[in-house]
Amino acid sequence: MPIKIPSDLPAYDVLTKEGVMVMAADQAMRQDIRPLRIGLLNLMPKKIQTENQFARLIGATPLQIDLSLIRMTEHRTRNTAADHMAEFYQPFQEVKDQKFDGLIITGAPIEHLEFDDVTYWDEMTEVFEWTQTNVHSTFGVCWGGMAMINHFHGIDKQALDAKAFGCYRHQNLAPSSPFLRGFSDDCVIPVSRWTTMNQSEINSAPGLTTLLGSDEVGPCLVEDPSHRAIYIFNHFEYDSDTLKQEYDRDVSNGTPINVPMNYYPDDDPSQPPQNRWRSHAHLLYGNWINEIYQSTPFNMEDVGH
Repeated sequence: MPIKIPSDLPAYDVLTKEGVMVMAADQAMRQDIRPLRIGLLNLMPKKIQTENQFARLIGATPLQIDLSLIRMTEHRTRNTAADHMAEFYQPFQEVKDQKFDGLIITGAPIEHLEFDDVTYWDEMTEVFEWTQTNVHSTFGVCWGGMAMINHFHGIDKQALDAKAFGCYRHQNLAPSSPFLRGFSDDCVIPVSRWTTMNQSEINSAPGLTTLLGSDEVGPCLVEDPSHRAIYIFNHFEYDSDTLKQEYDRDVSNGTPINVPMNYYPDDDPSQPPQNRWRSHAHLLYGNWINEIYQSTPFNMEDVGH
């Protein structure tokens, strides 16, 4: 089944050309089923790229998905056209009376800031509390996941001596988890961050379980059933060339940066990078969507109870 998105959203043409099933609103209304309502709280500067990445993953499942794009109310992006934001995004304050089967909270390029120094932190904490009454399942990604763990469990992020940057092998620590259904014993995941979470603090927090982790870059995927949430600190959603774009940007700006680990063939930036994470990315997000479908109430008004 397809993902339902506006036919004039850039992702519609991108995903159609890739063979992902997409559906316009008038087509969806002819189907006598309730689509899963998924919100994407997009904190990334490149909004359209991020929309494409997540829509690609949640649109590959055999269920109809109604995707809603959400932004922080007062924060204004400088990297995406204002008309795109006005046409496709709703500020959080305008959707907080609504219910969602699932919510994805993306990362944000603000790792260097303490959480309470973020300009929209007060509204962000309001979002976290809102998920407990208005969202059936929340998926926090990178900074979004670290921020949720900090809010609900008091665990702080730790600065790294050097940026974790590249493709790292992660171990499957919970093969029986429904979120890892079909996963190999290990998998490769793109990593791009200056901070990490301490595994011992996660282990000490009641109810948290680490599902994927790496000896090199630490915990990756953490389940928090008491808050109906999972958190991932790395980037399964990345395109094949996303790390390349980040590397080329830093090189162009004169920013010190290492060649991303285990990304280019023979670690040679002149070679095209190879995608070794796509299948596991689809598995993880497909499993998350399936878990929502299996457990969310049919009546949207019952979500959160």
